[in-house]
Amino acid sequence: MGEQLRVLLADDEALFRSTLRLLIDATPGMAVVGEAATGSAAVELASERAADVVVMDVRMPELDGIDATVRITTLPQAPKVLVLTTFDLDDYVYRALHAGAGGFLLKDIRPNQLLDAIRVIAAGEALLAPSVTRRLIAEFTRGPASQARPRRELSGITQREAEVLALITSGLSNTEIEQHLHLSRSTVKTHIGRLMTKLAARDRAQLVIAGYESGLADRR
Repeated sequence: MGEQLRVLLADDEALFRSTLRLLIDATPGMAVVGEAATGSAAVELASERAADVVVMDVRMPELDGIDATVRITTLPQAPKVLVLTTFDLDDYVYRALHAGAGGFLLKDIRPNQLLDAIRVIAAGEALLAPSVTRRLIAEFTRGPASQARPRRELSGITQREAEVLALITSGLSNTEIEQHLHLSRSTVKTHIGRLMTKLAARDRAQLVIAGYESGLADRR
């Protein structure tokens, strides 16, 4: 990733895309490198434009944002994907995490929060804000689909790693985990790195999946 963040916009609403383009292009260190009005167009542009982050709508023609995310995250040198969603789309969240999305925002997010989210996703971190993702995932895991999934066994992780995973699942940031467990920043990062290795997690979002599948969220 170069000094300037390259952002691809995927949304079927032209006015919304234009608003995002004006915001991002006016922000130092960011630039919009393409716009897509359909999911299939987003996949095609993502393979051509070397974007760092794709801001992806969920409801789009031809190919929805979740299926587009699946295809984009399997591309060579795949960009990160930041999914835009609304609370009436809870059932998409679990699928999107498995698809490789790095984070979620609501469409009524404040401009500065969107810009911060793009930076976070571009840096390789997952955006799992308690105000958005935790509530969405928690709501989904209480639904009928969650009853059909077998509980995941967390074999091979230590008690401290389980505590860290439970806090990640609850949406806490590294700083909040440090304060909650009275650990140093480097120690928290070490625990997270070991969890990702032991659980074969691609990113922090995948750790949240593991936490919910193992029932850690139910015990908090």
